[in-house]
Amino acid sequence: MSDLQSADIGLIQRIIPHRYPFLLVDKVEEIDSHNSCVGIKNVTMNEPHFQGHFPGKPIMPGVTIVEAMAQTSAVMIGLALGLEGKNALVYFMSIESCKFRRMVVPGDVLKMKIETLRGKPGGKVWKLQGTATVDGELACEAVFMAMIDVPKE
Repeated sequence: MSDLQSADIGLIQRIIPHRYPFLLVDKVEEIDSHNSCVGIKNVTMNEPHFQGHFPGKPIMPGVTIVEAMAQTSAVMIGLALGLEGKNALVYFMSIESCKFRRMVVPGDVLKMKIETLRGKPGGKVWKLQGTATVDGELACEAVFMAMIDVPKE
């Protein structure tokens, strides 16, 4: 029996405030409390950044790949901390060791694996490591820090 959880788009939207055109994760699965998870982003041509990045050769901007990893992390942490419906915001504090290895294009399925390096329930600052792959091929890797801001009720 597994204790792993998952989050569909409805639950994702109850945890993080992002909406179209900046909601960059479609599903989060294999959520192991606040320790690790796997996010899925289906990359489609109708995303607005493809209009200008680049005409005739659509490539997902690297910063949106890192943002997708961060949103995946926020869902994992939000679920572990019970932040559904609490209007919590998560802010980047740093991005380290970020490398891009492969282009991500429409039709790709971006699979983001996230691991917590530092952070605990009740804590505001988290350090995470993420990798994003397409068909098992590494597209991006990064270490990043984020702060969670939960409004007082």
